[in-house]
Amino acid sequence: MQTDSSGTDLRQQAKAGLALGALGVVFGDIGTSPLYALRESILHLPEADRTTGVLGILSLIFWSLMIVVSWKYLTFVTRADNRGEGGIFALFAKARLDAGTAKKRAIGAGTILILFGASMLCGEGVITPAISVLSAAEGLTLIAPGAGGWVIPIAVVVLAGVFWFQSRGSGAIGRVYGPVMLVWFVSLGLLGLWQIIQTPVVLQALNPWHGWVLLRDHPLQITALLGGIVLAITGVEAIYADMGHFGRRAIMLAWYGMALPGLALNYFGQGAYVISHGGTVENPFLAIAPEGPLRVGLLVLSMLAAIIASQAMISGTFSLIRSSIQLGFFPRLTVRHTNAAQSGQIYLPLVNTALALGAIAIVLGFKSSSNLASAYGIAVTSAMTVTTFAFYLVARRTWKWPVWKAAPLCGLFAFVDLGYLYANLHKVVDGGWLPLAIGVGLIAIMHTWKTGKFEIFRRVYANEITERELCDIAASKHILRVRGTGVFMAGNPTGTPLVLLHHVKANKVLHQTVVLLSVMTEELPFVTDTERLEVRELGEGVWRAIARYGYMESPDVESLIERIRDAGVPLKPAEATYYFNREMIVTGGEARMWEWQKHFYAFLTRNARQARDYYQLPPMQIIEVGLPIQL
Repeated sequence: MQTDSSGTDLRQQAKAGLALGALGVVFGDIGTSPLYALRESILHLPEADRTTGVLGILSLIFWSLMIVVSWKYLTFVTRADNRGEGGIFALFAKARLDAGTAKKRAIGAGTILILFGASMLCGEGVITPAISVLSAAEGLTLIAPGAGGWVIPIAVVVLAGVFWFQSRGSGAIGRVYGPVMLVWFVSLGLLGLWQIIQTPVVLQALNPWHGWVLLRDHPLQITALLGGIVLAITGVEAIYADMGHFGRRAIMLAWYGMALPGLALNYFGQGAYVISHGGTVENPFLAIAPEGPLRVGLLVLSMLAAIIASQAMISGTFSLIRSSIQLGFFPRLTVRHTNAAQSGQIYLPLVNTALALGAIAIVLGFKSSSNLASAYGIAVTSAMTVTTFAFYLVARRTWKWPVWKAAPLCGLFAFVDLGYLYANLHKVVDGGWLPLAIGVGLIAIMHTWKTGKFEIFRRVYANEITERELCDIAASKHILRVRGTGVFMAGNPTGTPLVLLHHVKANKVLHQTVVLLSVMTEELPFVTDTERLEVRELGEGVWRAIARYGYMESPDVESLIERIRDAGVPLKPAEATYYFNREMIVTGGEARMWEWQKHFYAFLTRNARQARDYYQLPPMQIIEVGLPIQL
């Protein structure tokens, strides 16, 4: 009995630990929304209606949390996992988008829509750190009214520190994410509850009728009001994206056990303060804390929460770009693993620099969280809409739901998503163009890279030199076989790599052991160890090895070579020579691409990380063969 009791305790502790971690990572962004969401929503009401309109705003915020977060994402979307992993690319794989179009064209309309959603999430990754940190820093003006000039410098310094710390990894600081956010949500709930007890009338906002009345009585402000209310659910995509790190149960426990009660109580507490103070909305978040040490402590805590929310969003962007690279939608970039024990903890220097410059430029350009709120929301609602579309396809294609079951549910989700998206369109002229511009730029990169790779493969690598013909070449008396091992990187797991044919044609020699190595990315987050490697002998000392990785994994060729040797291939890893093609793009050909795309693809190819570096192989064991290609 003691053993069973001990095992149960350990399992309970593990569940509690995962739920605590989810508080810090999954709910970091949505958890900092009280800093600005209610304030920005109330500001869109006429001053005379701000006291009475609070109930309607609170009702819309509360029911948005329930419908979008609790119902849509936690109850339904998180069920569409891909071997336990979530995120936009998990839906891409589960929905089997463009399943029958791969041979006809490089990329179809469904895939473009998914890429649009992914691009919008990257746009959100630029804005979220800026608005979270800037909102927290603005609280300083309530404590020290004369310190307004320090807000922007403090925000810039904090952001610079957050991005600088990324290269060190999130492992050490990650251990304090959960406890800090636990204190954060408890503080939110207690401060809100204190205000509710003093002004209990605010609880009437639980009735959704108040939300309907607010929209009915303010038809000219509907879009502005919904554009402010949607700020309360920003970061909702993290629930699905980070599911693989913590599991669905832990995320649900964190949401219903701590995050939702803390957020709901705090929003209602802020509303109670606004009602009791005649519509005051300068900074209701900090104002609900008593003056003195408690208010200063809340300011410090809000800055810590903003830093955690920013770091979680940055890490999510790293994972998203890494998945895009692995699936062939993005040029190769430097990917560094910051924790040997956790493959998900990665650092992309170029992406980090771009996010840092973007976030700091946004703070300097918009100067206040209210101005920045005018640009925030389009990326979030766009990604939410794409998720609904992809979820419908998963329900129909993978789960085999009938139309009568899938359409009403997804139709309701789409009604809410499109309503919020439409309400945010007016923000385009006020700064909403920024995430859209980021998204369009990323889509241009992804579409051009995928299309260019498809055209090169179709025109160059889809050769007809069979494995049997390759063995005949290897057995030819005109070919000298020399000692050692030649590893020829092959993009196509069938046929003969072009780099090998060029090598034989130019040098008339071939190694005694030849390995045709193909590194393939599956539409799965991770590939099991038993499915990782396939090795077979073709004859005449020629072997084919096919390695498979998930889109959330990074290839390790050195480890693969060790496993290939263990599979029976006679080679010495330290003496192997690796052969790569180095593509040199020339425009003016007949490839099915726009002319600007050909030039853009050539530019991306020149600046992408070379395959030899991406696979982290010893430079003294690499030989590159130039391959001019006219597109």
